[in-house]
Amino acid sequence: MHTERLIVEAAAPDSPDSRSAITAAAAILRGGGTVAFPTETVYGLGANARSAQAVAKIFAAKQRPSWDPLIVHIADRDRLPSVVASVPDSAKRLIDAYWPGPLTLLLPRQAAIPDAVTAGRPLVGVRIPQHPVAQALIRAAQVPVAAPSANRFGHTSPTTAAHVLEDLDGRIDAILELRFPEGAAAETTHGVESTVVDPTGQPVLIYRPGAITLEQVRALCPNAIAYAETARTVAATPESMPSPGVGIRHYAPRARLLLVEPAFAQQALFEEAARQHAAGSQKLGLMLPEGWGAPESAIRYAWGCWSDTEELARRLFAGLRWLDAEGAELILCPLPEQQGIGAAIADRLRKAARTE
Repeated sequence: MHTERLIVEAAAPDSPDSRSAITAAAAILRGGGTVAFPTETVYGLGANARSAQAVAKIFAAKQRPSWDPLIVHIADRDRLPSVVASVPDSAKRLIDAYWPGPLTLLLPRQAAIPDAVTAGRPLVGVRIPQHPVAQALIRAAQVPVAAPSANRFGHTSPTTAAHVLEDLDGRIDAILELRFPEGAAAETTHGVESTVVDPTGQPVLIYRPGAITLEQVRALCPNAIAYAETARTVAATPESMPSPGVGIRHYAPRARLLLVEPAFAQQALFEEAARQHAAGSQKLGLMLPEGWGAPESAIRYAWGCWSDTEELARRLFAGLRWLDAEGAELILCPLPEQQGIGAAIADRLRKAARTE
């Protein structure tokens, strides 16, 4: 399969050339094909959510197991009744506050949504992306778009078009590639996948943390709690998962990932661990916060300011991919405190570091 590269200029998404690329990508989706496209979270791999045959191509391209459900993307709230059967009051409050944006809600599905999208479960994940290119694509396609992250299953999520092509070139029909005029790749805004919330029960349950934080959800749904994985959900191969991104090794680089847990004097602990591992036989890579020390022999990714968790989230997956590309065999990474968007970073890193 040839993967067509359709270019959208980041500085001029409404230009004739950009609109032509979006129109071509929309036609591929309507025709039952697969298209990778930028969102404000990560690049997604889209197909017509109403077509089981089209959705099957997502699973084949990603080598994704059928028990892992997908998220459906729509262009606006008027399209919601075509995907979901009902919307509880708690969901309406979250929609009013955070759509369009990086928030996925699990809601009772309409019969038109195939079992393959939801892994046979009665709830479907749905969101309205904020990214203007994603919005334009879904509007032009005139179908709801099922779209997980555009990478091989379990691998590090893509935040640039180049990341998508590393994993899926020749496996998907097209990529809607966001690019600056000088040819540089454009990164996604948040860098981690959407927050996933089930507002249909009591308490409201946050299955996956993201840019919309637990604190923000609780401001509207005070009883909201974070999903706690059990040993079974982590290790078992289930018939279906309750939500995307739970209970499995995810987001993982090729290199082995070791985490330095939050603690008093975490910088000193990280620097000492880096010195010890640099003396070993494996080529050491570091996710290195600004101003932290590192052995000269280590491969160092300038992660950003340690107190700026939004920057750390935006650069997380790009850093893991860069260290892989530079030949790191072991990656050492400090773990942020699990509050605010730091909880999303910690969630991704803990899943990426799993060995099962």
